[in-house]
Amino acid sequence: MNKLRYLARSVLGLGIIFPFAYLALLSFSGEWFFPEVLPGYFGLKNWKEVLTSESGMGFSFVSSLGISLLVATLGTGTGFIWSKSIAYHSQKETWLVLAYFPYMLSPVVLAACLNFFFLKSGLSGTWQGVVLGQYLVAFPYSVIFFQAFWNHRTRQFEQLVLTLGGSSRQAFVQVILPLAKGMILVCFFQTFLISWFEYGLTALVGVGKVQTLTVKVFLYIKEANFYYGAIACCLLVWPPVLLLYLNKRFVYNRLV
Repeated sequence: MNKLRYLARSVLGLGIIFPFAYLALLSFSGEWFFPEVLPGYFGLKNWKEVLTSESGMGFSFVSSLGISLLVATLGTGTGFIWSKSIAYHSQKETWLVLAYFPYMLSPVVLAACLNFFFLKSGLSGTWQGVVLGQYLVAFPYSVIFFQAFWNHRTRQFEQLVLTLGGSSRQAFVQVILPLAKGMILVCFFQTFLISWFEYGLTALVGVGKVQTLTVKVFLYIKEANFYYGAIACCLLVWPPVLLLYLNKRFVYNRLV
């Protein structure tokens, strides 16, 4: 029985690792034609060409990182603040239903509905427009995520500080924020990932001018440039994997 469990875990582990390993292998490969089992070339040529040429891969990586960090920071911060007002509001259920609205539509449909306003405001095809579009998805997620935090126990802590003579600011800074630190970090990671892997909304609002890594991946796939596409996928996949590991190692394990 133990051997079967070990075998099942090994197969599951290999199934999880294989896509990442294959992307890494493909990014270092060249001249790999059917029915050859191994590539004709294996080395750093593809990476050197991407990093030294005008393909814009490095700029796309920096753009994706900057946009995702900004969206995660804004979405988590404003979502945390507004989630308190919604959690204690008499019409809480109505506001939560409205918060779910962006997830009733696909990102492409949502972007198409909002595209008129982006065009009129001059934000279409700009990184500011992409940040705003992704924020409209990250913010309601953050509001919904933090509803579990604003419970009866949290409210009692806050009222205790006020009863002992503390101000609302002191209650928020010295009690609420330390209590919510773990959830804030988790929400930050989640909203970062939402922004990092976003394609449909980014492609429509950015109109091809804002080329994040997700846009680059689909661009190379359409061009049938699988080696460059694999490099873009590696840059797209490995940072979130590292982020999820850090989340699991230093945040999640402390919450459970």
